Amino acid sequence: MLKELQLLLSAFLLLSCGFLYQLTLKSSCLFFRLPTYKSQKGLEALLGHKRSIVFLETSERMEPPPLVACAVESAARIYPEQPVAFFMKALNSSTQLPPNTTHAAFSLLSAIDNVFLLSLDMKRLFEDTPLFSWYTQVNTSTERNWLHVSSDASRLAIIWKYGGIYMDTDVISIRPIPEENFLAAQASKDSSNGVFGFLPHHPFLWACMENFVEHYNSDIWGNQGPILMTRMLRVWCRLRDFQDVSDLRCLNLSFLHPQRFYPISYPEWRRYYDVWDTDPSFKDSYALHLWNYMNQEGRPVVKGSNTLVENLFRKYCPRTYRDLIQGSEESVTGDLGPGNK
Repeated sequence: MLKELQLLLSAFLLLSCGFLYQLTLKSSCLFFRLPTYKSQKGLEALLGHKRSIVFLETSERMEPPPLVACAVESAARIYPEQPVAFFMKALNSSTQLPPNTTHAAFSLLSAIDNVFLLSLDMKRLFEDTPLFSWYTQVNTSTERNWLHVSSDASRLAIIWKYGGIYMDTDVISIRPIPEENFLAAQASKDSSNGVFGFLPHHPFLWACMENFVEHYNSDIWGNQGPILMTRMLRVWCRLRDFQDVSDLRCLNLSFLHPQRFYPISYPEWRRYYDVWDTDPSFKDSYALHLWNYMNQEGRPVVKGSNTLVENLFRKYCPRTYRDLIQGSEESVTGDLGPGNK
């Protein structure tokens, strides 16, 4: 009798442990707590160990739109051995997602092994860079384009400090970028700042940060972003026209052909939302910039439409397509944001 009682008690304890384990798993899904990196060395350990892919969200938005989720997921799939860091201003070390709320995209990205959702602390980020004095003096309440300007500054500081590849949140990765130090041409002799990559402490980025402060004028659209990159590149290099689809080399950086990221130019951005007889191979491209800032009319990704953008979602961000496009009751599009201009 005593032996049978012991067996029953053991079975009850095993069942209780299993129940508590499942409850712990569920609780971790209901409440998200941001991993903290209280020291500079913590971020360096994460981002400096292997070349990272960096995304930014400088608004207070917590739930990424489908296009943002697709950009981050596609990068995680193309670079499975590298950390994909998504810096979000709305996050901090005590951020929690309460139960009974829907954060499908946030949960989706949190579940990807090599994706890290990190707090964007600009004051700390800009320390020990030329941007610190500018940031501590600027009156953000009077800045017309603050979300975009702060994004332009943050991407320079992050890549200068830690190295890696920066991408806007409307860039879908389709194959690895083989270059270490590069800028992306969006047209002949015109640089983008929507995709670029450098090793840590590259002097070109330090010069860009100095020029950012010296020629600061946020009233001119793009002055702190692609216009800055272009004027600094022209100081750094003697630019010439591209030949065929060959990249340009200058000192210790590469200026990549527009086909690498901009095979569809911004005046033709609607072609991403068209149905093609045959989808293009984009054989000369590493990633595709979808020009979401141009999408003022809010063209959506529609399930079953067979548009080019829907097929890109299917192929390069299948989790996002399954959970946020197929699983949604309505068609969805990405909100305009500073990371996808």
